[in-house]
Amino acid sequence: MVTIERWTDRQMAATLPDFIELLRDGVDKGASIGFLPPLSDDLAYDYWTGVQADVVAGKRILMVALFEGKMIGSAQLELAMRQNSRHRAEVQKVLVHSDYRRRGIGQQLMAGLEDQAHLAGRTLLVLDTRQGDSGEPLYRKMGYIEAGVIPRYAEVENGEFCATVFYYKLLI
Repeated sequence: MVTIERWTDRQMAATLPDFIELLRDGVDKGASIGFLPPLSDDLAYDYWTGVQADVVAGKRILMVALFEGKMIGSAQLELAMRQNSRHRAEVQKVLVHSDYRRRGIGQQLMAGLEDQAHLAGRTLLVLDTRQGDSGEPLYRKMGYIEAGVIPRYAEVENGEFCATVFYYKLLI
């Protein structure tokens, strides 16, 4: 049975190697999450310690998927902090370890993020993903609406560029 939990900075600190492994697995398996393979330990460490600082500052919510006590996925909600944008948040880095994909864990993580968004008073969620990425059907299934496509948005492993699709969902 998979459980979805909101984690604190202390929980992150105690399991940082697991977060690094999860990120490396995603990058190595082609996830469109802002990194190119091979992902160095230093870059992964710096990324996760930045996430940890945002959790401490109340700018980010981190959800973790656990199976038999083992971390198998995570997802984040970056809370917009400007005065005119405190009603929205950005879904980021929805990751499920490649050994556990296609079991509904991504959907559970997304539902957990939406629950946390409600609790934080956020009524608009936005996200982006590489056009054609395996996450697109999930986002549509979860009720996210395509807002537009930007060509040549991100570089991919072979040096070419790919388009990114932006989605949004109103939680009201």
